[in-house]
Amino acid sequence: MNIAIIGTGNVGGALATQWAKAGHHIFLGVQDTQSFKGIALLSNPNTTVQHVQEAVNAADVILIAAPATAAARVAQSLGETGGKIIIDAMNIVGNRGPLGFSNTADAILANTEATDVVKCFNTTGFNNMQNPNYGDQAIDAFVAGDSVRGKEAAIQLALDAGFGACYDIGGNDKFDLMEQFAFFWINLAMFQGQGREIGFKLLKR
Repeated sequence: MNIAIIGTGNVGGALATQWAKAGHHIFLGVQDTQSFKGIALLSNPNTTVQHVQEAVNAADVILIAAPATAAARVAQSLGETGGKIIIDAMNIVGNRGPLGFSNTADAILANTEATDVVKCFNTTGFNNMQNPNYGDQAIDAFVAGDSVRGKEAAIQLALDAGFGACYDIGGNDKFDLMEQFAFFWINLAMFQGQGREIGFKLLKR
């Protein structure tokens, strides 16, 4: 796939690296192509840097991993998004998010022409994206959204990033639930002292 990464910090950088290694073409979308966080990502295979709208134009899939407070502004900066798949990896934490929205995915939908918007890669820490393996098992990812093609792309990209599986938890009405799930991980890892090296896996019997 051709993937634009908007937000080249910890989460965007981890996924950009995993996907580049898996053979996807990565377009880092930044404001200043000469100086940006994550410039070392250019040493990955299949990776180039462009201004945001150029990266979006080159991509089929757009990952947004920016601060939640910037969700609406970033969505507006993307330019032409008709027919593009947007994967939202952001979370509102401590009420710090786009004004008037309870989750970042709804803010993206309201500020772009894209309809294929899904939420994924938001329910665990970036360290688990760098290495999703725990012993002989890999943790799972989760995705929500009304877009069938968006969820299909996210599920494939989760597998390509090394997750054990990626489970569909429902439509756009589950965006808030996805962010609550993220806070569950944050609560355990940070506030309850379990540390970042924890992850979730769905077990079946």
